[in-house]
Amino acid sequence: MEQLRIRTLAGVFVVAGVLSWAGARLWDSVGTLPRVPLAAPIVLAVIAAVLLATALSLRARLRAQRERRPGAKGVEPMMAARAVVFGQASALVAALVAGMYGGTGAFLLEYLDVPSRRDQAIYAGLSVLAGIAVIAAAFFLERVCRLPEDEEENGGTAAAA
Repeated sequence: MEQLRIRTLAGVFVVAGVLSWAGARLWDSVGTLPRVPLAAPIVLAVIAAVLLATALSLRARLRAQRERRPGAKGVEPMMAARAVVFGQASALVAALVAGMYGGTGAFLLEYLDVPSRRDQAIYAGLSVLAGIAVIAAAFFLERVCRLPEDEEENGGTAAAA
């Protein structure tokens, strides 16, 4: 399984943001721009909280397992792999959604004097922040579930090189 790359997520964010900004300009010139839902930052924040809770739970269980505490619950490898895949998928979707709301929010910054558009810009900004929180929680989860490198293999290849 490959690690998340910040460049990939940043690329998705930027492309989605530019396309969303252009789409918002076009849509607004033709008709009424769709509203940014209040639920958007809330849902992203809930996903970030779930990812963070999963990471903290797995970290505690892995630490107890490494320290060989009596009664420690082990972590099944498939469960950890599923958690990492969930985190990676969440991070990619969050980068896409945050880019979309970021582009829309950037367009709405031109209309901050209109109260309804100001509220929409705030919701869009909060959605971007919540999307960044999802990405950060996904990176933390991935770091928690990373397998320790085998020191013998690293030492052997370093000596051979």
